[in-house]
Amino acid sequence: MQRQLVESAARGDQDAFAVLVRQSSDRLFAIAYRIVRDHYLAEDALQQTLVTIWNELPRLRDPDRFDAWTYRLIVRASTAEARRERRGHVPLLADDADASPSPDQYRVVADRDQLERAFRKLTADQRAILVLDHYVGLSQSEMSEVLGIPSGTVGSRLHYATRALRAALEADERSIKAKERLA
Repeated sequence: MQRQLVESAARGDQDAFAVLVRQSSDRLFAIAYRIVRDHYLAEDALQQTLVTIWNELPRLRDPDRFDAWTYRLIVRASTAEARRERRGHVPLLADDADASPSPDQYRVVADRDQLERAFRKLTADQRAILVLDHYVGLSQSEMSEVLGIPSGTVGSRLHYATRALRAALEADERSIKAKERLA
């Protein structure tokens, strides 16, 4: 079914393209958001990706690789947006985090906040590899194809990104403990 949609959209069928967009835009936005950590930047990355998909779709050689190709495009657009972003403002919690949590969920919110602060300290490339691994669930060979790098490089980048995240979490924990001692 998706192959037929991709082939139709590649021939210029706008209705088929609209169906593809409806099927994939939420997933692509989620990937972009996890990389750029900003709703508006994720929307910009998604918009750029959708324009690129429309323009480049006729040149896609294997319609069965559509998902991997779109992952590559959203990762590239997201990392480009993250690199351009110089404001440094990143919301600490998702929009739904404003809801009043029950008392037993306070620790979950605190943990998510700490993870968000640590994740924000990573480079866009480090966030991208972690998102593809932990959120999208791609294998190393699939990540290799999406990112256009050798499989061994994927493993290395994943290792260093995980190490950087762990270091950022530990530094944040030390900072929190130091503030508690001063209080």
